[in-house]
Amino acid sequence: MKPPWSLGHLAHVILIYAGALLFGLVAHWMRFPLPWMIGAMVFASSVRMAERPLPVPGQTRQIGQILVATSVGLSFTPEAVGAMVSLLLPMVGTAFLTIGLGFVVAAFLMRIARVDVITAVLSSVPMGPVESATLAVRHNVQPGPVIFAQTLRIMLLVVLIPPAIVAIDGSVKDPVAALSRMDWSVPGAILLCVTGVAGALAARAVGLANPFFVGSLGGAALAAALSLPLTAYPYPVLVLAQIFLGVWLGAVFDRDLLRRARGFIPGAILASLLLIALCIGMGVGLTWLTGESWQVMLLSTAPGSVTEMALTAKILEDGLAVVTAFHVIRIFIILPLAGTIIGMTARVADHWGLRPR
Repeated sequence: MKPPWSLGHLAHVILIYAGALLFGLVAHWMRFPLPWMIGAMVFASSVRMAERPLPVPGQTRQIGQILVATSVGLSFTPEAVGAMVSLLLPMVGTAFLTIGLGFVVAAFLMRIARVDVITAVLSSVPMGPVESATLAVRHNVQPGPVIFAQTLRIMLLVVLIPPAIVAIDGSVKDPVAALSRMDWSVPGAILLCVTGVAGALAARAVGLANPFFVGSLGGAALAAALSLPLTAYPYPVLVLAQIFLGVWLGAVFDRDLLRRARGFIPGAILASLLLIALCIGMGVGLTWLTGESWQVMLLSTAPGSVTEMALTAKILEDGLAVVTAFHVIRIFIILPLAGTIIGMTARVADHWGLRPR
């Protein structure tokens, strides 16, 4: 067995990211929004489906999250923060309504896939693959189908929502331009990164969920709200972040996972599409209620994928702070309540005999 950082291992990692970059170039040529992330995700999924190893360092996901989160945090200027205060009630309401829609989809999934209620709820309420798998083990259900459903929904969101919104919007001629033409300076970019790392370490120290995104976002947003001299990163840094995140996401989706969830797959696909459709309906309703643009509300109510939805808002140059705030509020409501939600579901299911003994 090779040492973890042998020359052979390093060459393998370089080849993986070279392949991801090549797929990203193809997606860029096809004018996809988020081309580097989508290309890397497709490449990594293809490698895993071919049952080839994908030994990428786990820290790459954390680096990608910090870079994207701090880029998003730049939009939290004093003016943007003031504008978001009036949307606090819709943000909280959307988070709880998303949980309710997750239960609707769980009932649908139970019926068509013949799974128990805990598996169905963990697969349908958007709480992330890692968090849902942990709760699955705690409640004695198989984590494989849960991981598959949560990962599938995120992948569908990344592949479907940004291209569809950009295409329907029609105002974006070059999806990459908004990210590539940002003004930047070396001191401003370094300061932005430092605020993000500090926020991530602080969030991790106090045990916040998803610290490398939420903490980095908070650190950069606070610095932007205080009008510190931050600037964006040079575009190649955002390309690197998208590739890191795309490879990580695609690597989760492998053939072994498909084998374990084989009979569950059609139901999970339909359930994911149903939840996306219901959340689109919620976004349309919020467009009427809040007066925000439909693009901003659809991105705000997408069931997961905060990183990708925020980047899409950045491409559209519309409502980036609002989209991010909607997702962050939902994260802070759903993740702390996830254990309680599943625990109550298990007790109700046991009382009514909805779980196999």
